[in-house]
Amino acid sequence: MNVQELQKLTESMDGWLTAREGEFLYNAAKNCPKGTVIVEIGSWKGKSTVWLGNGSKEGNSVRIYAIDPHTGSSEHKKKFGKVWTFEEFKRNVKKAKVDDIVTPLVKTSEAASRNWNKKIGFLWIDGAHEYEMVLLDYKIWEPHLVDGGVIAFHDSQDKGPKKVVNRYLYFGNKFKGTGFIEGITYAKKTAGVSMGEKLWNFYVLFLTTIYSFVGKLPIPKPVKIIGNKVVKLLQ
Repeated sequence: MNVQELQKLTESMDGWLTAREGEFLYNAAKNCPKGTVIVEIGSWKGKSTVWLGNGSKEGNSVRIYAIDPHTGSSEHKKKFGKVWTFEEFKRNVKKAKVDDIVTPLVKTSEAASRNWNKKIGFLWIDGAHEYEMVLLDYKIWEPHLVDGGVIAFHDSQDKGPKKVVNRYLYFGNKFKGTGFIEGITYAKKTAGVSMGEKLWNFYVLFLTTIYSFVGKLPIPKPVKIIGNKVVKLLQ
């Protein structure tokens, strides 16, 4: 299934992933190396999982482990009350014909990490957004990410994810090649970060700060679209 077909398929699926963000996940999964797996923390109803699954099938067909207790995060419970999303998750994954490559783990991120022994090529963190929870997800899963593997955070301008992203991606010593696409910030794991790579990380942090500030201004939508294209060219 190509990107255009996926956009059409997923536009009716419940979730907070944009088409551009979905395309990023598709390409990240497509480029995931053989001998590794994809770990998704926070699946909700499977919208992001569908993008990942189709991208993986276009690449090396690496398996996706979709981790979510399906009872909702604290934000979801405040908004929706009692939550159970697993049935709709299964329907969406099956409809997209990626159920053969997706292994759902209906448990918390922490519970799923116990006795984990697989190498991760792409780590997608989109669970609970409180700082302590994002930090926990990062600390228990990052050690399994291979050198050259990609980590990505959703809603990375939200307070909790932003704090983790700033500390470990922009100012840390394990990641290079940072970039962002709308609400996603991503980077590639490396054994060491050169001065030039650090400067690049700081440059992208500067761009995200400007992007976030401008995004809050009452600017017409066509101007924002042009701005997004300019930001893309600058990375």
